[in-house]
Amino acid sequence: MLSRIQFAFTIGYHFIFVPISIGLALMVVFSERRYYKSGIPAHMAASNFWIKLFTTTFAIGVATGLTMEFAFGANWAGYSRFVGDVFGAPLAAEGLLAFFLESTFLGILLFGRKKVSRGMYYASAWLVLIGAHLSAVWILVANSWQHTPRGYEIVDGRAELTDFWAAVFNPSTLPRFTHTIASTWIAGCFVVAAIAAWYLLKGRHVHFARQSLTTALVVGLVVSALMPFIGHWHALEVAEQQPVKMAAFEAVYETERNAKLWLFGWVQDDGQKVAGVGIPGGLSLMLGLDPDHEVTGLASVPPEDRPPVQLTFQSYHLMIALGFVFIGVMLLALVMQLLGRLEKARWMLWILVFSFPLPLIAINMGWTATEVGRQPWIVQGLLRTSDGVSPVVSAAEVWTTLGLFALVYAVLFVAWLRIFTGIIGKGPQDVAEMAQSEKAGVTPVPAS
Repeated sequence: MLSRIQFAFTIGYHFIFVPISIGLALMVVFSERRYYKSGIPAHMAASNFWIKLFTTTFAIGVATGLTMEFAFGANWAGYSRFVGDVFGAPLAAEGLLAFFLESTFLGILLFGRKKVSRGMYYASAWLVLIGAHLSAVWILVANSWQHTPRGYEIVDGRAELTDFWAAVFNPSTLPRFTHTIASTWIAGCFVVAAIAAWYLLKGRHVHFARQSLTTALVVGLVVSALMPFIGHWHALEVAEQQPVKMAAFEAVYETERNAKLWLFGWVQDDGQKVAGVGIPGGLSLMLGLDPDHEVTGLASVPPEDRPPVQLTFQSYHLMIALGFVFIGVMLLALVMQLLGRLEKARWMLWILVFSFPLPLIAINMGWTATEVGRQPWIVQGLLRTSDGVSPVVSAAEVWTTLGLFALVYAVLFVAWLRIFTGIIGKGPQDVAEMAQSEKAGVTPVPAS
């Protein structure tokens, strides 16, 4: 349990920064495209601003990601032995094909503004974005294989890869990748909207804020509106491939038809009863387009093969509830923006400012639901979590490293927050200041 808590802490912390960095990479591309088309210095200043915020977040994301990967060998030796042959290929591809691509062209964004053509610089922004998404592809391939393993055979108690492409395109890869990437775009849009709203509240960088806010609201609303359909696609895959997890999502105890879709509630008696509000037949209708569709219940497997229902149920429903909040906030803000009322509605601008953590909470709730809902399996149907832990690592050692991680991560978070807010406090470089820098021969893109 301590090893599980430690891994949950490290990966949950890591995933604060991943969505922000991917979302900001998208904003870098949008901003750099404007400059590539127009050549207007203000557009270059906007691009430089987002590059600095992206770089700051990317750096701490890399540092925390390394800790997470080291935990495989340190705390989860049994798991590493079992999946090593399968995971070697996607994790190597992530490092060699994605991370190096992203890092190399990020170097051009940071130091190459005066050294490469405008077209090459714009292409580099795209390559950084592509590299970030390729990293997500390979990490999610490995994660999805744990949920729906394919392309392997068990040899001497280990999973050995027999079909690379079957493992890559296992049944949950595409819906999980689409679901995850869409959530990172939403998170990025909320961060951008919060920054732009803050500038409008303070009456600073108004033109930049208006442009950035419109982009964030349009992209954020489109992706937020698509998310229920993406989530439904993912839910159908879970119901087919991991029916017990779906049963935990909705606290379905007995296999039944006309299963209720819970809007909210509290699970009682280890999943046998829920006190709350639901739609009769809603779950059966959602999964089978028929209220008479049969939904597998928790009782279909022994008690030792069931996930913790309360945590799975609550995290799943909180994620969904926040998803509809995102649609409402983005829709209302965009309508007010189009009507020319948003800048005068300080209450709405403050809502945008304080909404930026909500997508990060929703993302972590989604991961909690999907990972806790797979328990007690670390590899679905093949390896139990209890069999994946390192037997020689003592509880005292886990407590010690968990405490040290918490301390170091707190320091890192404070450092990141100070740098991030410091960049925001300074804002995009003034056009007059950029002109002076040009005359002096100084590159107007300081390293973060």
